[in-house]
This record gives sequence, C-alpha cells and structure tokens, in this order.
Amino acid sequence: MTSSTTHRFTGHIAGVGTSGGTRLVLGCWDRTPQGPFADVMVAHPDGRRELLAPNDWVAGFVSDTYTFDTVTRVPVNVHRTGFSRASRWTVTAGPLTWQFSVGPRSPLGWLLQSVPRPLGTSLPFAHLTDPVARRVMPGVRTLGTAGNHRTEWYSAYDLHAITFSRAAWDGHDLGTLTDMVPPPDFGFSSTPRRPSLTALTSTVRIPDAAPIISPVPVTPPGA
Repeated sequence: MTSSTTHRFTGHIAGVGTSGGTRLVLGCWDRTPQGPFADVMVAHPDGRRELLAPNDWVAGFVSDTYTFDTVTRVPVNVHRTGFSRASRWTVTAGPLTWQFSVGPRSPLGWLLQSVPRPLGTSLPFAHLTDPVARRVMPGVRTLGTAGNHRTEWYSAYDLHAITFSRAAWDGHDLGTLTDMVPPPDFGFSSTPRRPSLTALTSTVRIPDAAPIISPVPVTPPGA
C-alpha cells in the first residue's frame, strides 16, 4: 500500500461571478498546516486562470493541486465582521479589491449544520455525498482527483448566500454580482452556481512517492 501525507484546511470559500465576466473564489483558511492564510482564484473574462497567493508555500501547494495559467505572489488580506447573515468581508490582494455581504443561511446550510463534524470530514462520508452533491448543485463535487496524483475531499458544514458583491481590478470596476457562470474550472469541483459563502474543511491526501510538479512560474510582488 502506498504511503501518503494528509493536509487539512478549515475555513471558508466565497465564490461570485461579475457582470464583466470575471469570477472570483476566495479561500480564507483559519486552520492549516501553515497557519491561517487567504488566497484568491481569479477566472478572467478571456479564460485565463490566475492565483493570487500570499507566499511561496501557498503558491506552490495550491498550484500543485489546482490548475492556473498564472500564479502571482501578493499580500492577501481579509477583514470580516463575522461569518453569518449581515456580515461584511473586504478582500485586498494586489490588483484586486473586493467587498461582499453575507445573506441568509440556505436550506442546504441548515441541513449541513446537522451533520456531526467528525463524520462530515471523513473520506467514507465524502464518497456517500459526492453523487448527491452532483445532483443537488451541478458542478459541485465533494470528492475527486486533484493535480499531482492528489486526492481531495470537501466537507461543508454551512452555506450562506452572498447578497452583495463589488470588485475592482487595477481600479477598474468588474461589474455587478452574478452567478458563477461559466464554471471557472480550477479543479474537479466548482463553487455553487449561486454566489455563496461555504464553511468547510478541505482534506488533501498526497502520495509520498508522487513527484511535485509546478509548471506555472510564480510572479513575485511588483514584477
């Protein structure tokens, strides 16, 4: 049996579309092997996929797990007033400024709250919920194969709507809030189609013998 190393990340993912065609996915992680951090995945209107990462470890790990055309290392800062309804989040990451407001908990969010956390984060539970997730929210999966022979599973435990979002790139307004259409295709799973904030644990299992390949060069700050 091949040995492996498991990394677990607990926090929130926010996903929104914009009327200008840019799609944004924020990962704001409170508990990780490297301490708290945030990163932003950006799907530009021309199809280019960019990762905004705060340091070399995040840039390497995330780009080895997901697919990007560009990786840019910039400070990523998140200010939030809470996690539930009426909370406000402000994100700054290099050329990106982004504010969004959290709306009510969804019916699925209430259901997720009832799942015991140890059960919800287990791999067998991800196997059971993956076909359900595909039917309930097309494009969303709870289990799949990531880059470099990695296995990843998502364990969501809450889901809120995002009711307001405004973002700018290099000072240019990206437009009003829209659904996440088309899916950005960073990995095997997308965020929900409707703008949302998901509380979750992401678990990544890495075969110890698997080579780590980072084909996308990292652009340092100011380059």
